[in-house]
Order: sequence, then structure tokens, then C-alpha cells
Amino acid sequence: MTLTSAFPMQQTPLLLVVEDSNEDFEALQRFLGRSAIAIAIHRCVNGEQALAFLYRTDSYVKRESLPRPGLIVLDLNLPGTDGREVLRRIKQDDKLKMIPVVVFTTSNNPKDIEVCYRYGVNSYIVKPINFAQLKRNIQMLVEYWFEVTRLPDCPED
Repeated sequence: MTLTSAFPMQQTPLLLVVEDSNEDFEALQRFLGRSAIAIAIHRCVNGEQALAFLYRTDSYVKRESLPRPGLIVLDLNLPGTDGREVLRRIKQDDKLKMIPVVVFTTSNNPKDIEVCYRYGVNSYIVKPINFAQLKRNIQMLVEYWFEVTRLPDCPED
């Protein structure tokens, strides 16, 4: 008997990636695609779109079938409504605050780090410039949040 037949494969929750940079998103998507775990990804390119997705407004109003994300990877430096405001709104909302949020950003400003943890971020990762380190960080993110950690089941409203 193999381990895979002894344990049913658990479906991973949806990963919401809020990232305006196509290059950064494509790198993240490429590394996630190489993972042994099949992870469903939805991308939003700015804060307004992320909030619309989470609150099912605007173009997401008729998409009740879309599951709530089990994890949000959030860039801070977004056009319009920035990641700090998105994080603040998520963590102040009783229906959303239990969704873990990982900030994945170029900012290593101590003020940004402090603000994010005050708002309730679950993890803060500075995007490395080094490609090999970026790959390691994404692999560790996937392993930790999708293999080691048990994510909460998020109710649908």
C-alpha cells in the first residue's frame, strides 16, 4: 500500500494573489506550478479588485460559486487602494479576518512591517532580488501554508 492510497488527497483552498507586477506574479505562478501540491490561484491586480473579489461586488457580484480564499498573498505597493488598506479592511471584517494574509512585498521599511503586524498580518516576506532566494522563499511559503499549516475552512457568508 502506498501513502497516497492510505490518505485521501486533501483539496487545497484557493490562493488569492494580489499583485500588480506581471513579472512577480508569473514567477510566483511558475514556482507554485512546480509544487507537488495542486493549488488553485486567483489573481487580483489592485486593491479595489481584491476587495471586490472578497466582498463579491462589481464584476464578482454574480460569482457566488467562487470559494473564499484559504490564504491571501498580498503586495503592499498597489495602484489605487494599497495593500495596507486591503489588509486593514480584511482584518477588521468578522467574515474575512480569519483568512491568513501573507504580505509579499519589496518594502523592508520597518514602519510598513510594524503597521502590517498591528493590522494582523500573519507573515511578512520581503521579495528578494536574487532569483534563487525568491524560488526558495516561494517553496517555503507553499510548504508552510499548504503542507505544514492547517488552514481554516472559511464560511461563504
